[in-house]
Amino acid sequence: MTQQLMTLSDRISYLTPVGPTDRPILMSVSGDRHTLMIDGGNSKAHAELFLEKLKDEGKPLPDLTAVTHWHWDHSFGLAALSIPSIASEDTKKAMKELINFSWDDAALDERVASGVEIQFCADAIREEFKEHRDIKVVLPSITFKDELTVDLGGVTCVLKQVGSDHAKDSTVVYVKEEKLLFLGDVTAPLMYAPVWHFTAEETLKLLDQLDQFDADTYVISHYKPISKAEYQQEAALLRKAAALVTEHRGDLDQMKTGLSTFYNRPLIEDEIDILIYFANGVPEKA
Repeated sequence: MTQQLMTLSDRISYLTPVGPTDRPILMSVSGDRHTLMIDGGNSKAHAELFLEKLKDEGKPLPDLTAVTHWHWDHSFGLAALSIPSIASEDTKKAMKELINFSWDDAALDERVASGVEIQFCADAIREEFKEHRDIKVVLPSITFKDELTVDLGGVTCVLKQVGSDHAKDSTVVYVKEEKLLFLGDVTAPLMYAPVWHFTAEETLKLLDQLDQFDADTYVISHYKPISKAEYQQEAALLRKAAALVTEHRGDLDQMKTGLSTFYNRPLIEDEIDILIYFANGVPEKA
């Protein structure tokens, strides 16, 4: 799949994601003095492609990078970058645990069998690193606790650690003047578990934090930028699913009936999947 560099505004560009190799969106935010790259990419090739596309379009190259969370697809590309990288203290701590891992097929299979790795990520790593498994984990050079504001010159980026079921170290990036909130993977379920799941408590806590940002555009790493109305629709679904799983104590059939009644129509596949993730998050299942 060919990746495209898309322009959101005079200051913001992003590289489209790829499914099979689990490449997330990479974004650049350019101020008058500095350009921030959001996320490091899932490989050197991914990060280098982004820089190449920016250069081809005559756009400023980043001199800073921010990492939204520790997962490989957002951090392995740091090895290709010779610029300062920023992440939460928790992200750096989690990345440290990856440094001594081997990444050959046998090592991946062993970690999947022991529950340290998941099959989904092992398969994507094999797909991304087909020829050379030259993986080097490079740790962030600047860390923060809770929140950090980066002044790029005329553009302010607020890095806020919000946590989430998906990753406890999850950070969102709010580009204040552009009213853009880079969500990363915060609205995705916890994947490093026997079954993928959401919990009502973490979801509601996360959504309350995201409501504090005055945004018109929301960027979902493995999807695309969406409007405020689209985000609100998604957030309303998550809130309703959290209420239903609590009310029906994880009974999936009752949750489906409740959501179908709420919408007054049959459910679509994405809505059913979200209910399943919430049902999976009930303590005896998760």
